Amino acid sequence: MRENTIAHAEQAQASALARLYGEPLFELPADLYIPPDALEIFLEAFEGPLDLLLYLIRKQNFNILDIPMVPLTQQYMGYVQEIRSRNLELAAEYLLMAAMLIEIKSRMLLPRPPAAQEAEEEDPRAQLVRRLLEYEKTKMAARQLDMLPQDGRDFWTPQAFFDLQLEPELPSVSPDDLRRAWLAIVKRSQLMAHHTITREKLSVREYMSQVLRDLKDRPYAPFEALFRPELGLPVLVVTFIAMLELAKETLIEITQAEAFAPIYVMACRQSDGESEVSPAAMATAQA
Repeated sequence: MRENTIAHAEQAQASALARLYGEPLFELPADLYIPPDALEIFLEAFEGPLDLLLYLIRKQNFNILDIPMVPLTQQYMGYVQEIRSRNLELAAEYLLMAAMLIEIKSRMLLPRPPAAQEAEEEDPRAQLVRRLLEYEKTKMAARQLDMLPQDGRDFWTPQAFFDLQLEPELPSVSPDDLRRAWLAIVKRSQLMAHHTITREKLSVREYMSQVLRDLKDRPYAPFEALFRPELGLPVLVVTFIAMLELAKETLIEITQAEAFAPIYVMACRQSDGESEVSPAAMATAQA
């Protein structure tokens, strides 16, 4: 009994015209008002008159090489009548094709003169068939192209920036670089400072010659290797001034491969001891 009730309820639900607030509606209300624009056919889904013709031919399973013009023209004109009052710009394009269909239909219905029957006249539908076949090929090719992976839709191209310069640009040594290196040396020397106060005379000229002697047997030396922190802060200061004087006189060259890289010192020319120091450098050192 319960199964029969359930089956009867399901049958009633299936026969309902619609649902209103979840309840089945079996009859339309007498005062129901449907606006004229409630039901509207949108023909913008077709890409043009040829698309519409091809749709009608495939829908009715017509032979595209032997198109029955009478039913095709009637169906096409039915679509055209729907859009004449809604979209004039769109209707003009479809009306042009409608005129062509009517012309083909008329040429097929009118009897041909005897002279024309003897000659082989081209089928009036031939031009339309060629256009439809070419359009169908183009549409299928466009559909196949659309199925291919597209950049921005199916995948994204990776992008990476890299420098194409073959020769690296070496940074120039600035006074700030020398200052930071000097402060690092001073900081290390303070760890070895002692409280013995002595007065000693230090010669800049002597340490200029000492630096040149240290560079005599090797092409270059690290900046820190030319200092002797164990001799105290005054010796470090004099050695630093001596190196600045040698760089000023172009007797040594201070280089750095890149920013924050180790600083190296190299001699510009090879000669013995004190003869490398020019008179101008000695005058500056004595001053």
